[in-house]
Amino acid sequence: MAGAIPIQNIYYLLCYAWDQLAEADEIDVASDECHSLDELFARVLSNGTQQLIKRGLDRDYRLHREETASLKGRFDLSASMAKQTWRQGRMVCEFDELSHDILHNRILKTTISLLAANPHLRTQSLALIHHQEKLLGQIPPIRITSRLFRNVRLHRNNRQYRFLMNVCELIHDSLLPTEEKGDSRFRDFIREKKTMASLFEKFIRNFYAQHSSFAVSAPHLHWCTEGTPESLALVPRMETDVVLYSSEQQIVLDCKFYKDAFKAKGEARARFNSNHLYQITAYLRNARREKEWPKVEGILLYPAVGHDFYHDLQLDGSRLQIASINLDQDWQNIHRRLLSLLAPSD
Repeated sequence: MAGAIPIQNIYYLLCYAWDQLAEADEIDVASDECHSLDELFARVLSNGTQQLIKRGLDRDYRLHREETASLKGRFDLSASMAKQTWRQGRMVCEFDELSHDILHNRILKTTISLLAANPHLRTQSLALIHHQEKLLGQIPPIRITSRLFRNVRLHRNNRQYRFLMNVCELIHDSLLPTEEKGDSRFRDFIREKKTMASLFEKFIRNFYAQHSSFAVSAPHLHWCTEGTPESLALVPRMETDVVLYSSEQQIVLDCKFYKDAFKAKGEARARFNSNHLYQITAYLRNARREKEWPKVEGILLYPAVGHDFYHDLQLDGSRLQIASINLDQDWQNIHRRLLSLLAPSD
């Protein structure tokens, strides 16, 4: 399933999932040279870093501390007395100084240095990575953890870092240690069900937000329940993947990044996954009640599992489409296929 997704389509999927469509056309990932995830990561980071350097790397004020003969900022009398710097006509001073040594630059530099040690990159990609590493100059590396990315603070003036930080986080989440000391390799994240399920859901939601006339959201639905507060507190929330709303049409879409859209269970022929049917039926029933959408429709959407399929039926009083989207095809065909699912029934 996921293993057949072309690198170009993985790139576009990430751009949509991270809501960074402006980046999509800045990097050429269609060439034969971009044939693997390693090459994709290298191309994105080298090109993105080049763009950052042209615009000017982000800077911020950092507290700087030094012994100096020119008094500036705040001087630390205790430290100066302890070191007796005053005997040489110097004082320990603290002052704020604009610096490129800030968290998102350090993450970028560390990740690029990591790619520069990747033995699987082609010579041209390695040359580009080494060039960008050199241009980042004296920015020091940093020990990267998953929690570190939560501390990155981006805003309108440095929003061009957002896509690169997403790529850096994906790279570090996709690293596995090897038996060689200090070495690591990339895990094929497109085979990771949890990672791809989240990316697939965000891709679908942002695609429809960008290309449809519907209002797109992912609201929580509530069960029709009664009971004690203690009992009600144990009832799980219904968290939808994608809900598309217009005054004429309402759709609850559930994304299923599963290997098998059908289950046989020893039967002579495959059948729809009953758990998925129960879930979408619960969504539709409660959407009709809570949102007062009497004609709400449902879509169960799967990535292609060896072949495309499409079924349109009525289930529990609602229209339900059960369909695949083949990610191993031209992106324009993917675009058209997704939009065709929104067409009203005849």
